[in-house]
Amino acid sequence: MSDTKTGTGAQGKSAPDEPTADESTADPTATVPASRTAEETDLGEAGSRLSTAPRDDAPQLPALGFIGWLRWFWRHLTSMRIALLLLLLLSLAAVPGSLIPQSGVDATLVDDFRQRHETLGPIYDKLGLFHVYSSVWFSAIYILLFISLIGCIVPRTWQFVGQLRSRPPGAPKRLTRLPAYTTWRTEAEPEQVREAALALLKRHRFRAHTAGDAVAAEKGYLREVGNLAFHIALVVMLVAFAWGQLFKYEGNKLILEGHGFANTLTQYDDFKSGNLFSQDDLDPFSFTLDAFRGTYEPTGPNRGTPRTYEATLTYSVGAYGEERTTTIKVNEPLEIGGSKVYLVSHGYAPIVTVRDGQGKVVMDKEAVALLPLDGFVTSTGAIKVMDGYRNADGEREQLGFNAFFVPTFAGEGEGTMVSQFPALLNPRLALSAYHGDLGVNSGIPQSIYRLDQTNMKEFKDSEGELFKQRLAIGETMTLPDGAGSVTFEGVQEWAGFQIAAQPASGWALAGSVAAIFGLAASLFVQRRRVWVRAVKGADGITVVEMAGLGRSESAKVPEELGELAGLLFDKAPGAPEPKPEADADPDSPDSSDSPDSPVSPSATDADPDAGPKDATASHDPASHDPAVPAEGPEK
Repeated sequence: MSDTKTGTGAQGKSAPDEPTADESTADPTATVPASRTAEETDLGEAGSRLSTAPRDDAPQLPALGFIGWLRWFWRHLTSMRIALLLLLLLSLAAVPGSLIPQSGVDATLVDDFRQRHETLGPIYDKLGLFHVYSSVWFSAIYILLFISLIGCIVPRTWQFVGQLRSRPPGAPKRLTRLPAYTTWRTEAEPEQVREAALALLKRHRFRAHTAGDAVAAEKGYLREVGNLAFHIALVVMLVAFAWGQLFKYEGNKLILEGHGFANTLTQYDDFKSGNLFSQDDLDPFSFTLDAFRGTYEPTGPNRGTPRTYEATLTYSVGAYGEERTTTIKVNEPLEIGGSKVYLVSHGYAPIVTVRDGQGKVVMDKEAVALLPLDGFVTSTGAIKVMDGYRNADGEREQLGFNAFFVPTFAGEGEGTMVSQFPALLNPRLALSAYHGDLGVNSGIPQSIYRLDQTNMKEFKDSEGELFKQRLAIGETMTLPDGAGSVTFEGVQEWAGFQIAAQPASGWALAGSVAAIFGLAASLFVQRRRVWVRAVKGADGITVVEMAGLGRSESAKVPEELGELAGLLFDKAPGAPEPKPEADADPDSPDSSDSPDSPVSPSATDADPDAGPKDATASHDPASHDPAVPAEGPEK
């Protein structure tokens, strides 16, 4: 008893000074891992498995490596889900370009935004929000979308080419399992039925061939063609838009009647272009505005609406091109090379003559264009006399006039200076006079339509107010203190033109049209398959089976199969059903439910590859009228 108590504890532990048989035979150099508890050591390997701690010798997953990560990234990038996500991101990224002023469109608005928003301005600059479409992040989304679309298109194209080169698959063993099914018996030979079915299906634009005892046919390949065309068109549109944005240019020019324009950068009033545009990309041409003609509705609710709005030009292409005459109308531009000249605006330019204090003419019948403010061409602007003027004391100064013009004045005492009609019926020119320094020699650019009054002084009338006067054609405004005079000589018309070039615009249009037609084909064309099997039955009568399957959910498959079956039935009409014998035993194995019947296969014994598992087929020959082939319910 004492030996037992000292040799083994209550829990079966061995005394440290008396090793067990296992310990005596174990490797004396073996050590117990530190991660094992004393209890696990005593319980052996079985006890160690009760622990949830990970084992040191557990197998590790292999690292992907550089090539593996590249493959993983490429698979995800070229997936349709990522392509749609990138397309959504591109749409969202274009939103700031519509809400925030862009430096490529109007740098003045961008500078004004920076001055009014001292906090947001620097942030927008760092994020590239003032030039969204040329920013790094927008370009990255654009390029990733381009690569993703190409990665989607190439493998699908090769797969589709393989489908076109192969034949439609053969008929399943159990046609009764397909969603649309019909059958009948005929006295025609199986070969004749198959030949008639082959001709019929080809006549209905099916790709058909005979495979064994059946004819296999397929139709609707335009669905995948449309799908591929849609994606290819998106790539064409992306390339065309990018090319157009990089190489485009657009400028505006205001031209008085009788004056001309040459397509050089210095001739434009304002000009903007793409990042890769160079001056050599300008098409060499020039033109002269011979006349502008505008007529307007005189009465009615549309009074003042333009009826005729056109400009007559004389133009030439190149330095020594032949001069030609043409007429430009709204939305009917002049096309020269890759450039288009659009008629975009119209206005009036009062003709004035200015004399200094000594009576010397310092501005001789010069037309000064004014900008219209409304649909009746109420116009405003500035007249500036920058050189040659001397005041009554003989000192050099500059003159400036704020000008307000109406082509049709309501009359004295009939209201303010607001035009009553856009045509020149009763023109008036109102001027307010200033003298001093116009600031044109400071080197700071300024608008020709605005008078900078920073260093200008007002001419005063007898009451000490700003000197101003309203003039009709032929009237003269005499400046105070013998400072000179201004004569309103007449009115000249001007037209505003926009000269623009958008490379690859034709490709963009073609891509848009192809995308629309491709999307329509992928949505409305249904790909479907039809099989016709004709075999001899046990009684020597030919059994004809027809079945259809849509590659996509389509309600037209049963209707189409019924139409085809009706046409084939005309070629192979149904045979009369055999008359049952009077004394026939209903429990006889020769009944219509006999497994020997060729037209009543069990749906449960069908081949699993025959069609959808949940499709229900109508396969009882007694339930079908030969003239109206039966159709199974839709899937």
